[in-house]
Amino acid sequence: LNMPGTTGLLLLLLAAAGLHHSDAEGCVQRTFGHESFVCVCDGTQCDTVAEVKDPEPGTYTVYTSSRDEYRLEPGTGNIEDAGINANVVTVSTANQYQAMIGFGGAFTDSAGINLNKLSDEARNFAIRSYFAPEGIEYNIGRIPIAGSDCSTRPYSYDDTENDIELKYWALEPEDINDKIPNIASAIQVSSNEIYFFGSPWAPPAWMKTNGMFNGSGTLLPEMWQPFSEYIVKFVEAYEAAGIPIWGLTPQNEPLSGFSDWAWNTCGWDAEGMRDWIKTNLGPTLEAAGMRRIMMIVDDFNRDTLPDYIIPMLEDPESNKYIDGVAVHWYADFNVDVGPEALDAAHDVDPSKFILYTESCEGWDVTGDDSVMLGSWSRGENYLRNILEDINHWSSGWVDWNIALDMTGGPNWANNMLDSPIIVNEVDDEFYKQPTFYAMGHVSKFIKRDGLRVDASSSAATVETAAVQNPDGTVVVVVINTDDNVSDVTISVDGTRFINVQMPAKSFQTFLVPAA
Repeated sequence: LNMPGTTGLLLLLLAAAGLHHSDAEGCVQRTFGHESFVCVCDGTQCDTVAEVKDPEPGTYTVYTSSRDEYRLEPGTGNIEDAGINANVVTVSTANQYQAMIGFGGAFTDSAGINLNKLSDEARNFAIRSYFAPEGIEYNIGRIPIAGSDCSTRPYSYDDTENDIELKYWALEPEDINDKIPNIASAIQVSSNEIYFFGSPWAPPAWMKTNGMFNGSGTLLPEMWQPFSEYIVKFVEAYEAAGIPIWGLTPQNEPLSGFSDWAWNTCGWDAEGMRDWIKTNLGPTLEAAGMRRIMMIVDDFNRDTLPDYIIPMLEDPESNKYIDGVAVHWYADFNVDVGPEALDAAHDVDPSKFILYTESCEGWDVTGDDSVMLGSWSRGENYLRNILEDINHWSSGWVDWNIALDMTGGPNWANNMLDSPIIVNEVDDEFYKQPTFYAMGHVSKFIKRDGLRVDASSSAATVETAAVQNPDGTVVVVVINTDDNVSDVTISVDGTRFINVQMPAKSFQTFLVPAA
């Protein structure tokens, strides 16, 4: 009888349980009936990313993820003197564009609730997976100011009717238990400065015309100043808790408040937002010593651009308080709304940065498809969108919830969503999805203040973007959307060539040393 050895027996047992070791070191694969696999983490183990080392002169480093096999698998190769493949990715560092800010996700109530359902050991692995040097090194975190739909209830920091002086303003248990401790953990494990920005979904209901957190309603004019002070109090409270606030968006999805919106919102048209910023919010933040905080306007889909920002940026009294434009991805797959909207927004005032501040999968479906564990197509959607946005002036890309449960919640409005990390509370484990690794292909390698450079592909199934990091390293991110292997040549400045075979359905990030 030919018995397998110990290692072979272990692999057989894992296969029988639906688990497999991948070629990516430390990743334990599990499939859930979708195109690809997740990496399973628990309180005892979690996959990590190999240390990023500067490539030796004459060589390049590459990290590969693929539908069928790899997750940020490292490799190296030699730079050649000529290209040999018909599919060519052309990179030129002669022209440089926007400076990069970074990549990250949101510390929602739901994310914190799910992280806190894990054992301390598993929760630590989850935080480290996102923020630590052996993780994908997020350097941006979004914080909802009070509740959002990704909460277990609608609430504000002052639900005492007509408390105009905000005497009863206070952080809520969700901040104290779910958001702040996990943010503090991220700061502790990160080797990078994390930029945190806050976004309000709704003011206290009594400040709105409809007296509700949701639905169709706007901020009462007499509440423009109290709500400005409310936001200042948020900054003060979080900074007192050791969380520096880098930026603010004045309102999440401001045009949603003019419809019967299902969850927390507040309507602002462009002219009203302009006037509030220049007469109340901007001066109030400045008086509190907070002009250092980046003010990022719009915070809605790119089909609002450039029209929504024009009144604010063409008025010098509001323009002086504004630093950037925030964009959500939910209209990006509408064929009538191309990335040219980002170009138009940039052209309104090129001194203002553009930053994608919210994106997720599962928002346009219901039921079991809200979460699709192991969906490669969702990961591909992420990275394709990120590269497109970078090529049209976006300085970064922020995902929505950093963790959700197996149903895509909790969510008080039943707006279930997908997330790069899904928590299985019953088994004290979590699953790192293809979207997690799609984020990692940019977040770990593109450094803050790197400059986007020209990058294009001759093949319809190969997409790309490139950034030159502050140390001169050229980062080239490439997607093969084909179901077959693709032979690709990467030409950097016409003098350095990388000839590779890209696996079917794969992401690759190349690090090319400075010339």
